Amino acid sequence: DPVSMPLDVLLGKPPKMLRDVHHVTLHRAELDTRHIDVRDAAQRVLRLPSVASKKFLITIGDRSVTGLVARDQMVGPWQVPVADVGVTVAGYDTYAGEAMAMGERSPIAVLSAAASARMAVGEALTNIAAAPISALGDVKLSANWMAAAGFPGEDAGLFDAVKALGMELCPALGIAIPVGKDSMSMKTVWSQDGKNNVMTAPLSVVISAFAPVSDVRKTRTPQLRTDCGATDLILVDLGKGQNRLGGSALAQVYGATGQHAPDVDDPPALKAFFAVIQELHQRGLLLAYHDRSDGGLFACVCEMAFAGHTGVTVALDDIGDDAVAALFNEELGALLQVRHDDTDEVMQWLHDEGLGKHSFVLGTLTADDQITFTRARREIFADSRVNLHRAWAETSWRMQALRDHPACAQQEYDALLDVHDPGLSAQLTFDPSENIAAPYIATGARPRIAVLREQGVNGHVEMAAAFDRAGFTAVDVHMSDILRGAVSLRDFTGLVACGGFSYGDVLGAGTGWARSILFNARARDEFQAFFQRANSFGLGVCNGCQMLSSLRELIPGTEHWPHFARNASDQFEARVALVEVQASPSIFFQGMVGARLPIAIAHGEGRAEFSAQHAMQHHLIVMRFVDHYGKTTEHYPANPNGSPQGITGFTNTDGRFTILMPHPERVFRTVQNSWHPEGWGADAPWLRMFRNARVYVG
Repeated sequence: DPVSMPLDVLLGKPPKMLRDVHHVTLHRAELDTRHIDVRDAAQRVLRLPSVASKKFLITIGDRSVTGLVARDQMVGPWQVPVADVGVTVAGYDTYAGEAMAMGERSPIAVLSAAASARMAVGEALTNIAAAPISALGDVKLSANWMAAAGFPGEDAGLFDAVKALGMELCPALGIAIPVGKDSMSMKTVWSQDGKNNVMTAPLSVVISAFAPVSDVRKTRTPQLRTDCGATDLILVDLGKGQNRLGGSALAQVYGATGQHAPDVDDPPALKAFFAVIQELHQRGLLLAYHDRSDGGLFACVCEMAFAGHTGVTVALDDIGDDAVAALFNEELGALLQVRHDDTDEVMQWLHDEGLGKHSFVLGTLTADDQITFTRARREIFADSRVNLHRAWAETSWRMQALRDHPACAQQEYDALLDVHDPGLSAQLTFDPSENIAAPYIATGARPRIAVLREQGVNGHVEMAAAFDRAGFTAVDVHMSDILRGAVSLRDFTGLVACGGFSYGDVLGAGTGWARSILFNARARDEFQAFFQRANSFGLGVCNGCQMLSSLRELIPGTEHWPHFARNASDQFEARVALVEVQASPSIFFQGMVGARLPIAIAHGEGRAEFSAQHAMQHHLIVMRFVDHYGKTTEHYPANPNGSPQGITGFTNTDGRFTILMPHPERVFRTVQNSWHPEGWGADAPWLRMFRNARVYVG
């Protein structure tokens, strides 16, 4: 044993606490589905916050920082937030990594605390199964327990939930919960108008699952593939046809709870499911994968169709007599897309794991862009993908319109009306697999580049990795090193000012960084001498872009560089956008002119204020935002910051110094891209700009 210590040595001998608690039995009516109209239910469920799009939250969080994110929430060419699992790579030269997923079924706790806890673990496992994991035993769980201790029935419910996981389900699955936290004060008491008020939150447990991943490239998403010929959709129903509606989104939108909650009745079946999904991963038989959870099969199918921009038809004949319950129950399970030629093999694997009786071929893709559900060949529900996507996105849009600039929110919402939107794409004018720096790297010389940091900068490691891959020696240089004279820029061929949350990401942080140079005699002399050298070069990205643009008086040929202001959306923007490389003297973009590529965006002050006419006359523009049709755009969110004419990158007159708002250093490997075309090799096209710098140095 690495550690063998009696707990009383570590914790002392605290007094034992004794609680006298009692269960409170509440009688709930069963949800009557006979009078529920499917179309009405669909519109209500898609707008419920727990089911609806969370895009308004996701796009304000930096998801590309570190350059190690292989799978974020956004899926496919249309960047729909439906991913089941988050995946990171363990380094810049490996495909091994880590998967992270969550599970929570808090509404079920109103009916059964133990079932709620078991279903939270079940959901976490069906989510993380989208990533390739060697064995279920590799998964580790973290549990966040929340309860209103002392409130009638809650202590007993908490005991039931902890026992259900710690003593029963997790041992049966062979997994552990080595860490977690608890919040036992989920009750608020206050007085108003002489009356005492009490508000309690029902018992909740949120499960976070973590596991090592052997090859992050094998992770599957909910995006339905339309480029793989004929395909089938297979439902694996771990609820085994019970279709219980207690605590479901359907019950909630009709102001009910239901009576019978879904549960993990058969832990061995859950183990078998996890094992067979991993086998299908390894054999390359899965095209798309999505677990059934909030909103049931209906929401699962819709989200997969949204991500794939395709029509779908699903037959409900095999999954229960009640069409409403079949569509909206939230029993554990998953929907798989497989090639039609592989369907028999996949079904055989499911049969061999004892899941054959509960696995059904339900449907396939259609070209009519409709989402259709049938029973006995009779249409039960049908609507256009666009209508359903807008219903699903409406809650997010309304919140975004209240928080951000309403015109930008409206533009993004209206973009869903474009049925023919081609999504993200890539147009290359060079071969990204060609290592033009190879002859220079072969000499053994590795020119030194200063990777500049200031307080709070967090994009320096991926920037160093990109330059290292291109043949440089990247040196970590903090501004304090220069200010106190410990480091001199004379020792470097190039410098790069990195992005991130410098100075706590307050407004104008990059400008503040620049002033720490301009108002310090030693630093000003160092930078001015570096910029004046005929063979030096530099790059500024994000906050580093803002910083270098504020040093225009020191950098030759930058008179027409812009000032960067708050994004037009009034919000931090974290997205994937399309840009087109422009003709310019920039050393970084030689041979790349005309290329249209997706790139990571993460900034709050990227809107350029400048004289576009002068900048274009001097060919100082290196990059523009373009829409999904390849046209220069000021339309949100294709242009996420609102810069005029889509301009988002500049160089100086001799091309040695370049500033960019987007983050090419976070997507220089194909695996780092949230979406990329099939057929890209290990090196993504953005590595070319770093190799160009190495060729320039010689």
